[in-house]
Amino acid sequence: MLQSTQPMRLKLRHYASWPPEVRKAALASLTAEQRINLLYDWPFRAREEQLPPEGDWRTWLYLAGRGAGKTRSGAEWVRAQVKDGCKRIAVVAPTASDARDVMVEGQSGLLSVCHPDERPTYHPATRRVIWPSGALATLYSADEPERLRGPQHDAAWADEIGSWRYPDAWDMLRFGLRIGDDPRVVVTTTPRPTKLVRELLADPTTAITRGSSYDNRANLAPAFFAQIIRKYEGTRLGRQEILAELLEDTPGALWNYEMLEAGRVEYAPDLQRIVVAIDPAVTSGEDADETGIVVAGKASDGHGYVVADHSGRYAPIEWARTAINAYRTHSADRIVAEVNNGGEMVEATIRMVDPDVPFTAVRASRGKVVRAEPVAALYEQGRVHHVGRLPQPEHGLSLEDQMCAFTTDFDPKMAGYSPDRVDALVWALSELMVEAIPYGGLMQFIAGELAEIAERA
Repeated sequence: MLQSTQPMRLKLRHYASWPPEVRKAALASLTAEQRINLLYDWPFRAREEQLPPEGDWRTWLYLAGRGAGKTRSGAEWVRAQVKDGCKRIAVVAPTASDARDVMVEGQSGLLSVCHPDERPTYHPATRRVIWPSGALATLYSADEPERLRGPQHDAAWADEIGSWRYPDAWDMLRFGLRIGDDPRVVVTTTPRPTKLVRELLADPTTAITRGSSYDNRANLAPAFFAQIIRKYEGTRLGRQEILAELLEDTPGALWNYEMLEAGRVEYAPDLQRIVVAIDPAVTSGEDADETGIVVAGKASDGHGYVVADHSGRYAPIEWARTAINAYRTHSADRIVAEVNNGGEMVEATIRMVDPDVPFTAVRASRGKVVRAEPVAALYEQGRVHHVGRLPQPEHGLSLEDQMCAFTTDFDPKMAGYSPDRVDALVWALSELMVEAIPYGGLMQFIAGELAEIAERA
């Protein structure tokens, strides 16, 4: 096996810069065993930012864009910890399926990165990955923080921490790092401007490395990279998802992260009303806008609670099924949907799935910003709360990211996306909490004001 040394890494940079025919000849000179060993010698193959920093850090935070090699870095770090004698490792993802599909069974997951002689076995029933040495990694979902309360670990890998719904999962994980000589944790994530990510960046015991999607371009499908560049390069979303920038609050935005964090709650009280709001996309497909699907409720104290975001890219029948599943899961009172673009087809699509579901059609007679301003005012008054942390989508911005980028002069073409999640949120909270002034009442009010002015004159 090749030795993991700094000179080797320097050599790799030179090797990577050789012309393809020279590299091919160099590889051809190796025996089959040497090629296999080279394939699994991560310190030799990795880019500098993919390797753990030197120093006495407690947390290694690797902030990187989509496809930059974060998962490989995390899995290889765990593999190295096992080689160094770690026996109990926590593997934590936003959801249980993420832990299984990405961190364990994924193309760059734990099962793929290990040399055949040291490859572990995955036991789904016990959520464990067990190495021939006896070391084991246990899978956890950040959606279930209590599962991390008791177990002890001497190492941990936390993936996409910016998408964790319940930040106290991080606290429970850190409390469990209490065995071994030097328990540490690696965090691999696309940067999200959440409170937890900001705290990690400010922590003096955190070592930080950064990478972008461009860094790993040689290992990404050309079609994938071409699509990313074409659609998102130069946009705010591209800065976050490609360049791995931690985006700050947008000047002039109707919401900001501090406001959302201040109103966040772990659980919602009993809700008197619950609605599922839909902002349907006009088209479907890979490049189509998302269909916004947001669930919100209103409690007896008059406060609103945003409990779920099921938005995504769907075919019409798919978003209808998703919305009705949300209606049933959350015991909602009705579904509210914008019908400006789809007209009667929106309700007809819903009725195809459930003919009896209560449905209200709403039409946008005013611009997006004008509709959103009264809802933003409710947030400023502390009357709207987000329950936990809403999930981060696989592609695009989360609801909260869209909210904090939504300005009075928002331009979808410049931003690189349509704020469909925000639209659905606005429809939901408008249905629950914003009392519209009837047209006749407004006319009476104006007439009364004019009469009073005339009388004073």
